[in-house]
Amino acid sequence: MGLEIAFWLLATTAVVSAIAVVRLRNIFRAALCLILCFLSIAGIFVTLSADFLAAVQILINVGAIAILIILAIMLTREVERGSLPNKLQFPVIAACTLFLGVAVFAIVRTPWQVSGLPPTEPTTAELANSLFTEGGFILPVEIAAILLLATIIGAIVLMREK
Repeated sequence: MGLEIAFWLLATTAVVSAIAVVRLRNIFRAALCLILCFLSIAGIFVTLSADFLAAVQILINVGAIAILIILAIMLTREVERGSLPNKLQFPVIAACTLFLGVAVFAIVRTPWQVSGLPPTEPTTAELANSLFTEGGFILPVEIAAILLLATIIGAIVLMREK
């Protein structure tokens, strides 16, 4: 019962923060709501016993993508003004509504097979062990970290006054 309440609380937080990302005028606050949405989705993965996906969600989306978005926002001058409304607002709303209808139809009509049993053994440690020792994927992870560091240093150099 506790996991179910946590799931619905996190799901509500994710949906509300996703709507706030679209509706807020302040770009910086919208990026912060995007981070909250990513964290809520990571929490949903935890409630579904998908620890590895939660860790990947936090590391990649919150740790990399959202921080790069915030750095890009800091490089812009019109943070308070945001994007101005244009004439394509109603066609986009219609397309989103159509997509939502198709997605809900597909979800309702799909015969989902639900297992009542949780995973029997922890998969996160085994997957991390195979990725970083046997698979040899530590070098690409280190290269990505250096790339992110170079991006942050480049943003600082660009923002520094001459």
